[in-house]
Amino acid sequence: MKVILLQDVDNLGKVGDVKEVANGYARNYLLPKRLAAAATPALLANQKQRIAAEQRRREKEAEENRQLAERLGAVTLTFKARVGRQGRLYGSITSQDIAAGLREMEDITIDRRLIELPNPIRELGTFSVPIRIASQLQPKITVRVIDEAAPEESGEAAESSLPVEETATAE
Repeated sequence: MKVILLQDVDNLGKVGDVKEVANGYARNYLLPKRLAAAATPALLANQKQRIAAEQRRREKEAEENRQLAERLGAVTLTFKARVGRQGRLYGSITSQDIAAGLREMEDITIDRRLIELPNPIRELGTFSVPIRIASQLQPKITVRVIDEAAPEESGEAAESSLPVEETATAE
């Protein structure tokens, strides 16, 4: 008997799969528990429409993710922080700070857990921070940390003399 799975069934298939199963298995287990429905021509046509709609939704989502990745790739966030000796910050720049900066400066809302910053930034410099949008998309934003006490011109000059450091990505 052909059935369309309405829920994931272990050792059989996932939602939407059309499977050929034994009559007794379908009548006594799958149909009463509403795990599957008999594959009538109307349900099969409906299933094809659902599959096509799901494919269109995935394509639209992938395009939106690509556009967001391009937009994020061009972002440079600058944080002013109090600095102690040897260029160490009195606090740190965390993924939550970066997410808030993206929301305020660029009007981009990103969950802080998607920002791959293994350790908070605790020193002056320029850092490349990857953001995991989708499995294949990981654009990197540039995060600059400058001394809040330094004037803008000298802060830029002091920053350019520091080496550019990148954070390690957790792969």
